[in-house]
Amino acid sequence: MPSSEVEKAVKFLQQGGVVAHATEGVWGLACDPWNETAVNRILTIKKRSNDLGFIVIGADSCSFQEELDAVDPEIRRKVVSSWPGHVTWILPSHRFPDWVTGKRTSVAVRVPDHKQARKLAMLFGKPVISTSANISGSEPALTMEEVCQKFGEFLDFVLPGEIGTAVGPSRIRNAVYDFTIR
Repeated sequence: MPSSEVEKAVKFLQQGGVVAHATEGVWGLACDPWNETAVNRILTIKKRSNDLGFIVIGADSCSFQEELDAVDPEIRRKVVSSWPGHVTWILPSHRFPDWVTGKRTSVAVRVPDHKQARKLAMLFGKPVISTSANISGSEPALTMEEVCQKFGEFLDFVLPGEIGTAVGPSRIRNAVYDFTIR
């Protein structure tokens, strides 16, 4: 029996569930990136195209060692020095399935500057999809109440928590070509 709310959330992730959780600047929807059914549920909840790809969060930089090993040491240092942080990096990857990458040869990864979000990934034991809790094109949820109101019936669990002090979703940067996407 799970002894903490985060452990409860992890149990739902392990069973293919969709979990709402707080991040640095907005609420997110999380699932196991290797569970296509769970990913498709998030796409349905968000009314989102499956060709955009998802952000994947990890507990620490080791969560993305394979992706970091694929880039030059200078790029690797730049990425790792920004974590934990509110910056998502696009890195080369062949490890994640097409439904996570949007059929690209790269993936968006972050080690969040939000202890509970990192703990979620740590206890899950591998990276977790974390996408803004919103209908595609709409503003993301900023409170647990808003998440419950908008998405409660579609979620397996809402992890109690609060967003951090960052404003909005994370910045997204392409690590190899050094430009900001969002």
